[in-house]
Amino acid sequence: MAAGEVHTGRYRRVPPEGGWGLLVGVGMAMMFVVTLGSLPSFGLMFGDFLTDLGEETSAIALITSCFFSALSFAGLFTNTLMKKTSCRTVGLIGAVSYIIGSMMTIFVRSTNELLISFAVFQGAGFGLMIPVSYTTFNAYFVEKRVVMMSVAQTLIGLGTMFYPIFIQRSMDAFGFRGCMAVLAAINSHTLLAMLVMHPVQWHMRRVPLEYDPVPTSAPVAVAASDEKPSKTEDDFQELPAGQGLSQRNAKLRASRRASSIPGLGNWSGPVVVSDSTERDTKPATKWQILVDFLDLTLLKDPIYVNIVLGISFALYSDLAFFTLQPMYLFMLAFSKTDVSLIIAIGAGADLISRIFLAISSTCLNIKARYVYLAGALFTIVARFAFLCVFDFYGMAIVTAIMGFLRTWIHVPLPLVFSEYLPQERFPSGYGLFMFLQGNITFAIGPIVGYIRDVTGSYNVSFHVLTLVMALCVIPWFFEICYIRLKRKARTPELGHVTIPMIQETKA
Repeated sequence: MAAGEVHTGRYRRVPPEGGWGLLVGVGMAMMFVVTLGSLPSFGLMFGDFLTDLGEETSAIALITSCFFSALSFAGLFTNTLMKKTSCRTVGLIGAVSYIIGSMMTIFVRSTNELLISFAVFQGAGFGLMIPVSYTTFNAYFVEKRVVMMSVAQTLIGLGTMFYPIFIQRSMDAFGFRGCMAVLAAINSHTLLAMLVMHPVQWHMRRVPLEYDPVPTSAPVAVAASDEKPSKTEDDFQELPAGQGLSQRNAKLRASRRASSIPGLGNWSGPVVVSDSTERDTKPATKWQILVDFLDLTLLKDPIYVNIVLGISFALYSDLAFFTLQPMYLFMLAFSKTDVSLIIAIGAGADLISRIFLAISSTCLNIKARYVYLAGALFTIVARFAFLCVFDFYGMAIVTAIMGFLRTWIHVPLPLVFSEYLPQERFPSGYGLFMFLQGNITFAIGPIVGYIRDVTGSYNVSFHVLTLVMALCVIPWFFEICYIRLKRKARTPELGHVTIPMIQETKA
């Protein structure tokens, strides 16, 4: 509190919306650059190595599937680890695991060794760092979350744009194992990225209260600062809650929030909330302990499940497509220089798209889920165009278009969950998503590789991946239409209830 200000000791603590949070954003961007940058370039890094071993497409599909499986299991237990130790410590454990895997990759001699080093150690380390980065970032930014996330994603795009060219030049200069040694040194920066993930409590700002949030008829609750229906105050205020808070005011706040929901993304499943109340009156069973341990009550929310399945299918389709693209271009007799340049062009378009989203987010208020849906839909269209071009310039143009749309699938991903789930359930909700997404990838990944080996056609594999992308678009579209029609049918009833509540609150 600034000197000279006189208050009665009532204040609220809010996230800095900057300050150390800027370093958190840079650390998150640094971590994703060195981890995500290698995934689209997997074929460039290990293509010749796997070919010399007599394995190619099937091995790539198996390794990438195991990578996401290890990532998913690590992400599932991140929330539990955060309850036993600090969020930052979990991130440091993930960074150490990722670095160990990177160093082991230097000495691999077989597919199984690559499976352990890249898929298990690096995948598990990445899985621990993702929820830590997003959780810390969400804690530091509330009002500026969308803008700062777009800026961080722009930095990620800038770093990943040069990654394939850097890898190719490192391969030419130092060979396979020399390139892996260089990448291991770069991957060690994940340790620095996790070191800056300070708890937000270390950097909170004190904001004095300029009014009594509770009416004078309830003087005991004057110290409580959670009456104002602001997401910032609800999530981060640390004043002791008053003991005399009336049920009437609580119901007014709940009704006001429910009636002010403008769209689908902020709907919260009432089943999740009611379970905890009913559970308090019953003794906890072993199954209930497991449910609480992993927060499995989220699976009773059909919209959450639809979000998880849709994003899981879209992510796998996107990552598998860009993993197979270099191998497809080699099959079309493109040189390694041309392939690395085409990948870099796609990454450059990705960067432009991230800048576009960062600028547009300051003046447009579009839900992250709608952006994600649009990106998946237009990507399906671009995939068909991709299979119709065979020259360098045509391939570069279509890859640029897909790279531009790819941002709409990756950038809004954490925002889809943060705008849907309350902040205290974000780590468990995102960790559960990672677990389900990894298992889905592990299940369907080898199938795509098997189809490629049996048919001998990349075109068939790409069509299968396009169908997987459609498994996101179609259910989401029907769900949004159903919810909107259902809400429209209930509009008259909500109108009669909402108006007097808002008037009474203002009084």
